[in-house]
Amino acid sequence: MASTVETPPKADLHVAPQADHADQAKNLITRIAQLRAWLFLAALIVLFEIWARLSFGGTFVFSPFNWQSIGIFAIAPLLLAIGQTFVIISGGIDLSMGFIMGLAAVVAAHVTNIAGLYMPLPIAMVVGIAVAIAVATIPGMVNGLLISRLKVPPFIGTLGMFGVARGAAFLLAGGTTVPVKNEYFAILGNGSIYGIPYLVIVTAVFVLIMHYLLSQTRFGQHNYAIGANVQAARRAGIDIKRHLMRLYILSAACAGMGGALYAARFTAGAAQAGEPLLLDCVAAVVIGGASLFGGSGSILGTVAGALVIAVIQYGLVFLNVEPFWQFIAVGVVIIISVLIDQAQRRFTGAKQDE
Repeated sequence: MASTVETPPKADLHVAPQADHADQAKNLITRIAQLRAWLFLAALIVLFEIWARLSFGGTFVFSPFNWQSIGIFAIAPLLLAIGQTFVIISGGIDLSMGFIMGLAAVVAAHVTNIAGLYMPLPIAMVVGIAVAIAVATIPGMVNGLLISRLKVPPFIGTLGMFGVARGAAFLLAGGTTVPVKNEYFAILGNGSIYGIPYLVIVTAVFVLIMHYLLSQTRFGQHNYAIGANVQAARRAGIDIKRHLMRLYILSAACAGMGGALYAARFTAGAAQAGEPLLLDCVAAVVIGGASLFGGSGSILGTVAGALVIAVIQYGLVFLNVEPFWQFIAVGVVIIISVLIDQAQRRFTGAKQDE
């Protein structure tokens, strides 16, 4: 009698592809969440273009003047946001940047005027900008000492420096704006080449340098590591105290750069130059994809976030909408960005603080 041989059951060949499809879907959703600032920006541009054509038959997108204005609008909050990006990725926050910017603007104006009495005006301009950035690093150094050595929470330490920098700026300015008498400074702030403002070119170069610093250097990698898990970063041998010191000095230097370029744009230094920009700079970082829990974010995302805010602010003015709607629009975009970040973290299983 012939024996029967049982055929083993066939393996389910669909299990692995299903897992692959799940991973691909997860990666796609994560990628979309990471690019949310650019998607916001594209949607806003399309919205304003349609609105402009329906309202008065004009164009929003294809006007070079509009893009020049948006670029100028974005410069000051973007420079603050660049420094804030480093800080937020590390898990901290810097509330003093607005008035450090104002202090730097006043210093740039005074030093440029004084240096212009003893040296050629172009060199006086460079000296004024350099001294302004150097002075701005002093409150940054104090912030770093308070946070890294004395264990003061970043929110409290930088809030205290907010008041100190504010008072110092107003005292140095004598309670008024300080006009700059230097024609080269005015050209830097208001001139252009091939339709591109000099301020936009300088800011673009600065952004590329900061992008390289964050994404391609050990300092940047340590910054991500500290924000993701400070205890693990310490066990990995990262000098947390030294890093935080350099981090807040860098943040203040970015504010100093913003103050110097503000003085160039308006040919005057004002103590309150950065006061209304603190919310905008934090908003740009959050809209750009950085997590308030630390450990994630990018300079290019922050650029997109700053452009979103600038397009909202300029676009509403361009369409003759009451400017107060700017605050509502920016606030809504911030809330949506945070909600997307929360959903992304839950989806990917990232740790959240309750």
